[in-house]
Amino acid sequence: MRRTMVAGNWKMNGSLETNSELLRALVAAPRAACEVVVCAPFPYLAQARQLLDASAIALGAQDCSVHERGAYTGEVAVGMLAEFGCSHVIVGHSERRAWHGEADAVVAAKAQRALGAGMTPIVCVGETLQQRELGETEAVIGLQLDAVLHLLGARLPELVLAYEPVWAIGTGRTATPEQAQQVHAFIRARAHRHGADADAVRVLYGGSVKPDNAAELFAQPDIDGGLIGGASLNARDFLAIVDAA
Repeated sequence: MRRTMVAGNWKMNGSLETNSELLRALVAAPRAACEVVVCAPFPYLAQARQLLDASAIALGAQDCSVHERGAYTGEVAVGMLAEFGCSHVIVGHSERRAWHGEADAVVAAKAQRALGAGMTPIVCVGETLQQRELGETEAVIGLQLDAVLHLLGARLPELVLAYEPVWAIGTGRTATPEQAQQVHAFIRARAHRHGADADAVRVLYGGSVKPDNAAELFAQPDIDGGLIGGASLNARDFLAIVDAA
């Protein structure tokens, strides 16, 4: 049976003071039945590691380099993240794809690097509003998935997939549970076509998940939790979403 996961993506937010308040509140809450991950910005990983050390909450990063080491100014290698206690790393987030031009093959290579370092990559896929309106959702997501499937194949159950409709990220718009379930079912079927153990693959939903819609989304048969953006910055909201999972 797939274990539900709720991962918080702080994006480029936080400060030493607000991080401390947030993390202490999360640690003080009763232990969750689902897997909980906090993905903090690079400068705050040491602080987050210290505050989460005695808890069951896992630490994750928001990106990693495709390179192992070398003259790549500003890049952060998976080995560095592992040394800071990161067990998870987000790759292929829509903001990285859109603003940094990350191609599907680069995202797949980052996932491979993370697995090689013993970390769990959270691989994001999703379509824009224009692509959805043109009926291209499955074609777009299929290509994004295929890059990962061709490179990693049977190792797919070792990573986590996250469907994040770009049109629902930070906009207040959310895919209906039925829309989300339809895409999640497609993702699982696509994995099965490539010979992966699709029933073992966890697929999260990410796109304006809030306390008031989390339970209905997570009740769908192919949705295994959420990748949470804005709501992960508020302890009460994030814990409510964890409870819903």
